[in-house]
Amino acid sequence: MADGSDTTLTADQTASGQAPNGLVAGIKTFAAEHGGAKAVIEYVGKRGARVVLVGSDGAWGDQFAEDTVVAREACAQAGVAVENAWERELMDQMRPSNDLWRSMARRTMAR
Repeated sequence: MADGSDTTLTADQTASGQAPNGLVAGIKTFAAEHGGAKAVIEYVGKRGARVVLVGSDGAWGDQFAEDTVVAREACAQAGVAVENAWERELMDQMRPSNDLWRSMARRTMAR
Protein backbone atom coordinates (compact mmCIF):
# COMPACT_ATOMS: atom_id res chain seq x y z
CA MET A 1 0.00 0.00 0.00
CA ALA A 2 1.24 3.50 -0.76
CA ASP A 3 2.48 5.73 2.04
CA GLY A 4 0.28 8.66 1.05
CA SER A 5 -2.35 9.89 -1.33
CA ASP A 6 -1.74 12.21 -4.21
CA THR A 7 -5.02 13.95 -3.39
CA THR A 8 -4.13 14.85 0.19
CA LEU A 9 -4.02 18.61 0.78
CA THR A 10 -1.01 19.75 2.73
CA ALA A 11 -0.04 23.12 4.16
CA ASP A 12 2.82 23.37 1.63
CA GLN A 13 0.51 23.37 -1.39
CA THR A 14 -0.35 26.69 -2.97
CA ALA A 15 -3.26 27.79 -5.08
CA SER A 16 -3.09 26.76 -8.70
CA GLY A 17 -4.12 30.23 -9.82
CA GLN A 18 -3.93 33.78 -8.66
CA ALA A 19 -6.06 35.08 -5.82
CA PRO A 20 -8.90 37.39 -6.91
CA ASN A 21 -7.65 40.92 -7.56
CA GLY A 22 -10.40 42.46 -5.44
CA LEU A 23 -9.37 40.40 -2.42
CA VAL A 24 -5.69 41.29 -2.81
CA ALA A 25 -6.55 44.97 -3.35
CA GLY A 26 -8.76 45.01 -0.25
CA ILE A 27 -6.00 43.54 1.91
CA LYS A 28 -3.40 45.94 0.47
CA THR A 29 -5.68 48.94 1.03
CA PHE A 30 -6.36 47.99 4.65
CA ALA A 31 -2.66 47.52 5.35
CA ALA A 32 -1.78 50.86 3.73
CA GLU A 33 -4.46 52.75 5.67
CA HIS A 34 -3.44 51.30 9.03
CA GLY A 35 0.36 51.34 8.88
CA GLY A 36 0.73 47.66 8.06
CA ALA A 37 -1.27 44.63 9.10
CA LYS A 38 -1.21 41.02 10.20
CA ALA A 39 -3.82 38.44 9.24
CA VAL A 40 -5.44 35.42 10.84
CA ILE A 41 -7.27 33.06 8.48
CA GLU A 42 -10.33 31.26 9.84
CA TYR A 43 -12.06 28.40 8.06
CA VAL A 44 -15.83 29.01 8.02
CA GLY A 45 -17.11 25.87 6.33
CA LYS A 46 -18.91 26.03 2.98
CA ARG A 47 -18.67 29.84 2.98
CA GLY A 48 -14.90 29.61 2.62
CA ALA A 49 -12.37 31.43 4.76
CA ARG A 50 -12.43 34.68 6.71
CA VAL A 51 -9.30 36.80 6.62
CA VAL A 52 -9.25 38.89 9.79
CA LEU A 53 -6.84 41.82 9.41
CA VAL A 54 -5.36 43.63 12.39
CA GLY A 55 -3.70 46.94 11.58
CA SER A 56 -0.63 48.30 13.36
CA ASP A 57 -2.85 51.06 14.78
CA GLY A 58 -5.25 48.53 16.39
CA ALA A 59 -8.03 48.81 13.81
CA TRP A 60 -9.36 45.56 12.42
CA GLY A 61 -11.49 44.35 9.57
CA ASP A 62 -12.12 41.27 7.51
CA GLN A 63 -12.36 39.91 3.99
CA PHE A 64 -13.76 36.63 2.68
CA ALA A 65 -12.08 34.16 0.34
CA GLU A 66 -13.39 31.00 -1.31
CA ASP A 67 -11.03 28.82 0.76
CA THR A 68 -7.99 28.97 3.04
CA VAL A 69 -5.51 28.35 0.21
CA VAL A 70 -6.83 31.36 -1.74
CA ALA A 71 -6.79 33.44 1.46
CA ARG A 72 -3.13 32.59 2.13
CA GLU A 73 -2.20 33.34 -1.49
CA ALA A 74 -3.99 36.71 -1.35
CA CYS A 75 -2.16 37.66 1.86
CA ALA A 76 1.16 36.65 0.31
CA GLN A 77 0.47 38.74 -2.80
CA ALA A 78 -0.55 41.70 -0.63
CA GLY A 79 2.58 41.41 1.53
CA VAL A 80 0.66 40.77 4.77
CA ALA A 81 2.03 38.26 7.29
CA VAL A 82 -0.32 35.45 8.31
CA GLU A 83 -0.37 34.43 11.97
CA ASN A 84 -1.06 30.77 12.72
CA ALA A 85 -3.44 31.51 15.58
CA TRP A 86 -4.84 34.25 17.78
CA GLU A 87 -1.81 35.02 19.92
CA ARG A 88 -2.21 37.20 23.01
CA GLU A 89 -0.03 39.99 21.60
CA LEU A 90 -2.17 40.23 18.46
CA MET A 91 -5.42 40.30 20.44
CA ASP A 92 -4.04 42.96 22.80
CA GLN A 93 -3.23 45.10 19.76
CA MET A 94 -6.87 45.16 18.60
CA ARG A 95 -8.84 48.29 19.49
CA PRO A 96 -12.60 48.06 18.88
CA SER A 97 -14.19 51.32 17.72
CA ASN A 98 -16.77 53.19 19.78
CA ASP A 99 -19.39 52.27 17.16
CA LEU A 100 -18.66 48.57 17.69
CA TRP A 101 -18.96 48.92 21.48
CA ARG A 102 -22.33 50.68 21.03
CA SER A 103 -23.62 47.98 18.69
CA MET A 104 -22.54 45.25 21.12
CA ALA A 105 -24.27 47.06 24.01
CA ARG A 106 -27.59 47.02 22.12
CA ARG A 107 -27.52 43.27 21.62
CA THR A 108 -29.18 40.96 24.09
CA MET A 109 -28.11 37.45 24.84
CA ALA A 110 -30.32 34.73 23.31
CA ARG A 111 -31.50 32.09 25.71
